[in-house]
Amino acid sequence: MIGVTKLLCGDEYFGDSLRYSSGAGNQAHGVNAGHGPVVVWNCTRTCNLKCIHCYSTSDAKKYEGELTTGEALRFIDHLAEFNVPVLLISGGEPLLRNDLPELITFAVSKGIRVTLSSNGTLLNEEKAKIFNKLGISYIGVSLDGTGAINDRFRGCGGAFNAALNGIRNCIAVGQRVGLRFTINKHNYHEINDIFDLIEKENIPRVCFYHLVYTGRGSKMVGEDISKDETRAAVNLIIERTADFHRRGLRKEILTVDNHADGIYIYLKLKKTDPARAEQVLTLLRMNGGNRTGMAIGAVDWNGNVHPDQFTQNLTFGNVRDRKFGEIWTDYSQPVLAGLKNRKPLLKGRCAQCKWLDLCNGNFRARAEAVTGDFWEADPACYLTDEEIGLQ
Repeated sequence: MIGVTKLLCGDEYFGDSLRYSSGAGNQAHGVNAGHGPVVVWNCTRTCNLKCIHCYSTSDAKKYEGELTTGEALRFIDHLAEFNVPVLLISGGEPLLRNDLPELITFAVSKGIRVTLSSNGTLLNEEKAKIFNKLGISYIGVSLDGTGAINDRFRGCGGAFNAALNGIRNCIAVGQRVGLRFTINKHNYHEINDIFDLIEKENIPRVCFYHLVYTGRGSKMVGEDISKDETRAAVNLIIERTADFHRRGLRKEILTVDNHADGIYIYLKLKKTDPARAEQVLTLLRMNGGNRTGMAIGAVDWNGNVHPDQFTQNLTFGNVRDRKFGEIWTDYSQPVLAGLKNRKPLLKGRCAQCKWLDLCNGNFRARAEAVTGDFWEADPACYLTDEEIGLQ
């Protein structure tokens, strides 16, 4: 994640303490010294919607082999033992898992910060109150546009209104909530509308995801936006973030899954605010860029451990057989070992980029999806050859 608000304005939020701490980028197994990674747990594959870019290819049916309540509690206990700071519970749609309150209660009791990723359509008033009382730190609701545009992505009419009601239910009970928006050619013109929406509805946070070509999203390689369109989208995000700050509106704005964004922000600030640019450069050096397989990991509904939630074609072990921490620190798995120190393995523009220490090769899942080579250059990098030091 790129903390756009943090980089541009210096405003501090919880996640920034994990992303931008001294020596964080040098940690092979966690977010910073003494901690394990942020873990995304896809607690179920079942979902009430059928999003066209779903990385888990979820559907409204029961899937066999998901972790039982007992297995899930043991898994969470092992995460606490490994000092995992954040557990992001996702799906499918996690609200369809009946034992979710019990699992959240246990994780919170173990000192793990629990967040939830939901499509929002099932977040009624009662559930919002329950999650708030249980100690959920944050709920991220996926919206990929307003009205019919979002409904098209979700494969369900009325999904936008249902999700917006879910957000309102959270806000009404004081539950911190925000939006997750995946940028692609069908909705990037909606970014302004999303900023207007979070202001109108008093929503405190939005994450703009760059498209990753995996799951059903693997069919959307040709539906990503161009490099010029990406620059325009990031420019707009920067402008609207700065405008919120100028007007005293406290909103946390982030981009996700493209570490070129941090360097792009630095290069822009270098022209307009050199002092702030130097501060941004320091923060980016602390962060170390993409740390899939290091500071973030994923466990799926069957207990398989992956580099991140978008790279489920690579499995390093299963939490039914071994503790998560044992799997995460096992260098006998060549790809996991490679991710811990990937710079010598990277190819193409990534290997030659002068910002490699700040980006760390960007997103491997996209490189593999387009080229078939896990270590090739990320095709979604929109920085020019001149900007990355190539002649």
